[in-house]
Parts: sequence; C-alpha cells; structure tokens
Amino acid sequence: MATTNPLLDDIAGLMTGALGAARTAGEEAKTAAQSRVRAMIADMDLAGRDEVEALKALAVSALEKVEALEKRVAELEAAEKAGDD
Repeated sequence: MATTNPLLDDIAGLMTGALGAARTAGEEAKTAAQSRVRAMIADMDLAGRDEVEALKALAVSALEKVEALEKRVAELEAAEKAGDD
C-alpha cells in the first residue's frame, strides 16, 4: 500500500493552480491583443469585403465595356478603310 507525501501533494496543488493561472493570463492576453488589433483596423478605415466585391464587379463591367468599344472601333476603322479602297 502506497502512502502519500503531503509535501508532494502540496507541490502538485501549487503546480495545478499555477498552470490554471497561466492559462487564464494567456487567454486574457490573447483577448487584449485581439481587441487592440480590431481597434487598429477600425481606425485604418479599411474597405469591407462587400465593398471590395462591389468594386470588383464594377471593374469587370467596365473592362467588358472597354473591350466591346475597342472591338466596335476596330470594326469601324476596318469599314472606313474598305470604303477608301
């Protein structure tokens, strides 16, 4: 039958308490860091995902219109050149 050593029990209890305190402190530090990063990002006035997607759609539409206009100009130039001959 094994006997327990009260000194070892006390040390184990202290270690368990210290690990719990360290874990809690780590979680608090993580939360504080996340809060600071969120505040910093909010101060930067960055565009949101929906704004970026809307601008992307606008840019794609503009590029499609430019390509259509370039094609139309090329057709008109070719027709003008054919009429000159």
